[in-house]
Amino acid sequence: MHPSDKDPNGLDNPSFLTEDESHYCALPEFSTKNEKKKGQAGNFSRLAYSVTEVPPWYLCILLGIQHYLTALGGLVAIPLILSRELFLQHDPLTQSHLISTIFFVSGICTLLQVIFGVRLPILQGGTFAFLTPSLAMLSLPQWKCPEWTHNASLVNAASPEFIEVWQTRIRELQGAIMLSSCFQILVGFSGLIGFLMRFIGPLTIAPTISLVALPLFDSAGKEAGAHWGISTMTIFFIVLFSQYLKNVPVPIPSYQRDRKCHFSKIHVFQIFPVLLGLSISWIICFALTITNVFPSDPDIYGFLARTDRKGDVLSQAPWFRFPYPGQWGVPTISLAGVFGIIAGVISSMVESVGDYYACARLSGAPPPPMHAINRGIGVEGIGCLLAGAWGTGNGTTSYSENVGALGITRVGSRMVIIAGGCVMLLIGMFGKVGAVFASIPTPVIGGMLLVMFGVITAVGVSNLQYADMNSSRNLFIFGFSIYAGLTVPNWVNKNPDVLETGILQVDQVIQVLLTTGMFVGGFLGFFLDNTIPGSKEERGLLAWTESHKEETDDTLHASEVYDLPFGIGSKFCVADWVRYLPMCPKRLSACQAQEAPNNLKQRNTIQESSERETEIGVDTRI
Repeated sequence: MHPSDKDPNGLDNPSFLTEDESHYCALPEFSTKNEKKKGQAGNFSRLAYSVTEVPPWYLCILLGIQHYLTALGGLVAIPLILSRELFLQHDPLTQSHLISTIFFVSGICTLLQVIFGVRLPILQGGTFAFLTPSLAMLSLPQWKCPEWTHNASLVNAASPEFIEVWQTRIRELQGAIMLSSCFQILVGFSGLIGFLMRFIGPLTIAPTISLVALPLFDSAGKEAGAHWGISTMTIFFIVLFSQYLKNVPVPIPSYQRDRKCHFSKIHVFQIFPVLLGLSISWIICFALTITNVFPSDPDIYGFLARTDRKGDVLSQAPWFRFPYPGQWGVPTISLAGVFGIIAGVISSMVESVGDYYACARLSGAPPPPMHAINRGIGVEGIGCLLAGAWGTGNGTTSYSENVGALGITRVGSRMVIIAGGCVMLLIGMFGKVGAVFASIPTPVIGGMLLVMFGVITAVGVSNLQYADMNSSRNLFIFGFSIYAGLTVPNWVNKNPDVLETGILQVDQVIQVLLTTGMFVGGFLGFFLDNTIPGSKEERGLLAWTESHKEETDDTLHASEVYDLPFGIGSKFCVADWVRYLPMCPKRLSACQAQEAPNNLKQRNTIQESSERETEIGVDTRI
């Protein structure tokens, strides 16, 4: 049997075959001479697996773990930052419970999003957009920390008094997040986001995606700055594997029924650069810790690189713990908290729409249609509702770090993200395993974030290829949006008292919105692009649409990616009234369905004929 005749979704995926039928991740040109003819440099023709393809099960698990590790920094950082405001800095066991809970809920939300939501390979996890209003709410006078909570000798983590102090505060966060999530569910499933997308083009998407990562340079620098030697080493390994060694095959022992034991060539460095880089750096940190090269004094530079820094958490954490809704008590609601969290919801939605487009670009998928975006935002709202019910102290959103990992690994299969979601579910239930992953040294995570955030920023800027960047109009819109998205939040953070209106809820909303760079830059890009006169060609809307059509060839491919699973789209979305539901895909009529294959075949025949004429030198111009 010829290699191309084998099952593309099994072990013998053609993307991993050489001439001698060895497994070789050559990332070949994915299909077609049409794409070669287009000459779209940097397109997605070198993907190992596209969105709908299914890698072998072992690759799914390993790549899913890699995506989980990519998101680990944010998943761990958010509950640890929140713990300080919940007075849990002297209760590492409860901190580990919060970390396990956010792992568990992120797994549930990831599965919901990939299977029923936008259906792109994108992880769901905690969001820093919710962290700012949460900290603002917890800083209100009624939630001021009791003095005795600052003294470790006075804190008894098992006492009912201490438990009530921190659980009262997290229940307040739960109520605010659950009520605010209803707003996101309404915006998504009502189709409002999909309606707005017709006014959003490259000059809105570019600053929004870029400002997802650009404002995080400070936090990434703090993580990496815990030990620049270790973070630089992590960066070196990731760059070495993903860029310099990506085309170097590694012989791996394998077994096939017909060939028995043999060596297969797999581009391990290209598929697992992040996982390999983190693992090697982690092992080196462990060796330097047991040999006491790193200081044992917390006040000395380099202590955060030790792997035993959270040893107490590992010994105290239970082997098995099942998070459940209402584990901290019945949620409470306050108006101040709801208004603040709604501002975070708005910022999260803007970020997620940008992430959908970035994820589609990097995974070889067509751009998400409106019904998929509507479902994605609505399912994210459901995810925030679940996060509030479970008591993570945070919501969920699409993970930008995961998008960056897609750009490096070049594996865009959503089955890999489903495997990653299952990994997060398991990690959330096994406390010891979660504690082990939480012990990754801070500078190792910092080095990884520097690489990931750089890729995300570049993906955002790459959207400008569709707009006319020789236009002074477009240069002004993008430049001003980016610069304002960096400047305004920095000024507001340094001068929070200037914006006081006397109404606490209004102050919180204003401060959260103006300190979120992606909201400031995205809003300015959207407003200026739709109000400053400019043709559709100049704005990039025509090239944006045409490029998407070229990438997909026809709408059937988009339907394959974004249609509802398990036959829901074909069985339950066929009635005429369904076309009025913003979250349901629009079905072709019987006449259109019959004509579509003929039209596609006719287009392909014309294209092939044109190619043959071009190859033999026939001038087809009129």
